[in-house]
Amino acid sequence: MKAVVYRGPHSVSVEDVAEPTIEAPTDAVVRITTTNICGSDLHMYEGRTSVEEGKVLGHENMGVVEEVGPGVTRVKVGDRVSVPFNIACGSCRNCTTGWTSFCTRTNPTEGVDGGAYGYANMGPYAGGQAELLRVPFADFNLLELPEGEEYENDFTMLSDIFPTGWHGVELSGFQPGDRVAVFGGGPVGLMAAHSAMIRGATEVFVVDQQPDRLKLAESIGATPVDFSRGDPAEQLLDATHGIGVDRGVEAVGYQAHDHSGEEHPELVLDNLVRSVRTTGGIGVVGVYVPEDPGARDEGAKEGRIGWQYGQFFTKGQSMGTGQAPVKRYNRQLRDLIIAGRATPSFIVSHELPLTEAVSGYQHFDRRDDGWTKVLLRPAG
Repeated sequence: MKAVVYRGPHSVSVEDVAEPTIEAPTDAVVRITTTNICGSDLHMYEGRTSVEEGKVLGHENMGVVEEVGPGVTRVKVGDRVSVPFNIACGSCRNCTTGWTSFCTRTNPTEGVDGGAYGYANMGPYAGGQAELLRVPFADFNLLELPEGEEYENDFTMLSDIFPTGWHGVELSGFQPGDRVAVFGGGPVGLMAAHSAMIRGATEVFVVDQQPDRLKLAESIGATPVDFSRGDPAEQLLDATHGIGVDRGVEAVGYQAHDHSGEEHPELVLDNLVRSVRTTGGIGVVGVYVPEDPGARDEGAKEGRIGWQYGQFFTKGQSMGTGQAPVKRYNRQLRDLIIAGRATPSFIVSHELPLTEAVSGYQHFDRRDDGWTKVLLRPAG
């Protein structure tokens, strides 16, 4: 089968690889109909992780069940499904308390709880930027979708970025009526803004400098904040009469940079502490890593980021962090899409056959104008 394979910094290729098979009774094999390039894939693409050469990439996947193991009793061949990026056993302590993103049984990597498809340090699992994908613990992990092709571009966001954006808002302690600032207008940030609007925010600000992203934010009723035009925290304080927003979402991660392109991994955290009011909350869903050999300073290379914790403490703010437990939200978000209340497909800019994945990665990584979200179709 064809699959997208990591070959080194700024290098992926579409290659013939072995088809997945049923390896355990609880496995299923899914034929992929849509798989997406995620912003977090770019950390690997740029050589800023320890992902091994030869890894099949792709953790935002959906498709139709092709085969099931003898222990699969709920999911059936022919079911249309969304595949959460979390690979969870369903029975460990974290899974049974709703934290499927931190499953203690699916990742043999020392010091890391939680498995995922096609990602650095997240276990030995191949990704779904391919024609077929093996799904462990299929009955537990797979989300059934209405049959057919309706809502394909909306449902494909259920595997990661829509639940992740929702989770960022949840981690912030959001309450209806709050004002929210989302730092980062990429796919996850735009999903966080969309989620806050659906949940009843009075005003949502999206901070970025890319005109296409800011235009998309404005299209859903959010207020764009261009940080290339001035200090974003000052802009937010001015817009809130000096009080600050109630909640902030960090959707950028450890490769945060200023308007000139210079990296400052603490930049967004510092700006959120300044922008959020006293006793307000911050949700961090941008990726941070235990070590980053490509960082500018020695501390950051070891995952140590010096941010404004003193002010954070003084202001009595709270913070939640970590990868989204997709299963906690995906059923409800699916139903919001079907009801017409959520339309996450508004961010889709390009739909490409899998064979054009190399070009898709190049354009998306360069932040070329208009390349906001790339979907790949293995069937062409």
